[in-house]
Amino acid sequence: MKFGLDIAQQRMPWDELMRRVKLAEDLGFEGMWGFDHFQPMYGEGPGETFEGMTTLAALSGVTSRIRLGLLVTGVTYRHPSLLAAQAVTIDHASHGRLDLSLGAAWFDKEHRELGIPFPSTGERFDLLEDALEIVTRLFTGEVVSYEGKRVSLHDASLRPVPVQQPHPPIWVGGTGPTRTLPLAARFADVWHAFGTPNSLREASARVDMLAAEAGRDPASIMRAGSLSLDDLDTAKRHAEKWRDVGFGYLVCGWPGAGESQVEAFVRDVMPEFAG
Repeated sequence: MKFGLDIAQQRMPWDELMRRVKLAEDLGFEGMWGFDHFQPMYGEGPGETFEGMTTLAALSGVTSRIRLGLLVTGVTYRHPSLLAAQAVTIDHASHGRLDLSLGAAWFDKEHRELGIPFPSTGERFDLLEDALEIVTRLFTGEVVSYEGKRVSLHDASLRPVPVQQPHPPIWVGGTGPTRTLPLAARFADVWHAFGTPNSLREASARVDMLAAEAGRDPASIMRAGSLSLDDLDTAKRHAEKWRDVGFGYLVCGWPGAGESQVEAFVRDVMPEFAG
């Protein structure tokens, strides 16, 4: 089983963000995860928040092993072609360590205050579908024309192609049966869901069914969940349950006790899930 660490970057000075990323790499986490927002989502008053994709680009130059990603990249924030170009750049700068996680976006307050259009839920999922089509096609380096629901391409191409072939691993998260799960089944290398192992059994089975209908091997889609580190005994029990139902990756939340709790998890729990 693989473990990533959510560095909880909102309201955090740059030096602290760097320290947490270096800690995650030194301790042996598979990946580090930031978030894709321009303002803090929680708490009162203003707070320091660094833009997500440029943060990953900067981190690619000060890390050497750990994989880099955002949970999740909101498709309302960037044109899909721009996102594809940014992703290829980070993939090269990191020598193939980018994970690209896409979502329909939800933080309406941020959009409203910063003047970013926030379409209806259905329109945002249309845009997510277009973005998944566009980035995967542009990653090929070939000339692409595509008539989308919200965004279209006309004889478009981007070079270079990504280091990771055919493209950086694509993550799609959520459990919506009508839009999210079909998109995960078609496009995702990793399906990331919130819930419990028992509560996600039906959704996981639906991903398998939809993937097979789309001509994909359901086993090619890794399952990823989330894990709290606030209590290590509980974390161990929950990790065992996730493993038992076939989940291969857990994103670990930054614990309230801080760095010492992260180190204790790596020392006392993670080795039991190696291999």
